Amino acid sequence: MEHLTTLDASFLQAEDSDPHVSLAVGGVSIVEGPPPDYGDLVSVFAERAQGIPRCTQVLHTHLFDLGSPEWVDDPGFDIAHHLHRVALPQPGDDAELFGMIASIMERRLDRERPLWECWIIEGLTDDRWAVLMKIHHCIADGIATAQMLAKLSDDGTGETFATSNRAAKEPATSILGLLRPSMNPLNWMSDIWRATVAAAGAAEHAMVGAAELTASVLTAAPESSLNGRITKMRRYSAAGVDIAAMKQVCRAFDVTLNDVALAAITNSYRTMLIDRGETPGPHALRTLVPVSMRSVNDFGATDNRVSAMLPLLPVDEPDPVKQLEIVHSRLTKAKGSGQREGGSAVFAAARTIPFAFSAWTIRLLTRFPQKSVTALATNVPGPRGRQRLMGREVLEILPIPPIALNLRTGIAMVSYADRFFFGITADYDTAPDVDTLARGIEDGVRGLAALGRSRRRKQRRAASISPTG
Repeated sequence: MEHLTTLDASFLQAEDSDPHVSLAVGGVSIVEGPPPDYGDLVSVFAERAQGIPRCTQVLHTHLFDLGSPEWVDDPGFDIAHHLHRVALPQPGDDAELFGMIASIMERRLDRERPLWECWIIEGLTDDRWAVLMKIHHCIADGIATAQMLAKLSDDGTGETFATSNRAAKEPATSILGLLRPSMNPLNWMSDIWRATVAAAGAAEHAMVGAAELTASVLTAAPESSLNGRITKMRRYSAAGVDIAAMKQVCRAFDVTLNDVALAAITNSYRTMLIDRGETPGPHALRTLVPVSMRSVNDFGATDNRVSAMLPLLPVDEPDPVKQLEIVHSRLTKAKGSGQREGGSAVFAAARTIPFAFSAWTIRLLTRFPQKSVTALATNVPGPRGRQRLMGREVLEILPIPPIALNLRTGIAMVSYADRFFFGITADYDTAPDVDTLARGIEDGVRGLAALGRSRRRKQRRAASISPTG
């Protein structure tokens, strides 16, 4: 039996603390039509689900949390409990699809069964259909979820953008990873000394990062409509842009794709706050940015291996280029300060204490109103190539993040082939302008791409008339 880690189980405990919260993550694959025969779909998904252990396992919990939950095989597994079929009302455009997504995701998964559902959605415009996969966050983080979903496609595998992640490229920094003595006994003491010094440096780096995260969490943000109690009902919207346009911005301003995405999000939140009659101050958008800690050797593991950074997105800055520069600077500083290592170290340390204590502590802390973080922005590397499902091409992949802990909006991002998609989950009562937020993100990327092209033209013109040109 496999046990949940402290981080995995924390998603269950956070869900327990608020009856208005469902901590399932999701992804919608929009597929070219017409849809296959439903009986064939059931057969194919039943076969492919059997190859994914978590799809046929249930949680076994212990009384009073005296032990961490365990994954055990479900002796009564029936695909009919997990595969559902619905049709959109006419005309079947984005408004109907997004409404259906919100309705499905706001309901909690049944913990007496394997913690996933698959919804076949028919009736989309332009002869399309969709598959919505809903998985509890205690099972997997974004990268692990993407790997699971890839196994449901026709290829069953596929290279993803996750191999470009920082964590995937980094060597181990633990004492065990650093300590690789040579075969010569005369060198053992010097090898051990170097490993000990390196591990001590890594520990100090993580401690500084953990202190920064703690200070951010304890600093309350200004009163904002983005933060507060949420209801059970949800809204959903999505945006999509060309990766080529984002790369133009990267080349023009020497930034990363994630910087461009967060800058576009910043600009859209700024516009939304102004439209709501609020002043977007410098501390208005403390944002939870999950960071993968998964090495390339762990891509096959189904669990959560993430840490976090808590940068302030510069919604107080009106100029889009300056927004981008500030986002790049703050993300670079957060990465260098050890925040990702600090967050990971906290959960690693939690594994050394009795599970009951950590479970009760997390459940208690998540009951208190969280007032420091006002937004979520998580980036999930998706498939590099086009996927197919039962012989039909997957046109788009839309991510669906959960919201909790007083966050009234959450944004997930996924890269798929040549497109970059943003999925936005929002509280129904307090974020009726979620579609405006999505359109603002698209406008933000387009605006930065235009500014980037202008900058490149000026640079080329200046180079052509310089004495050395």
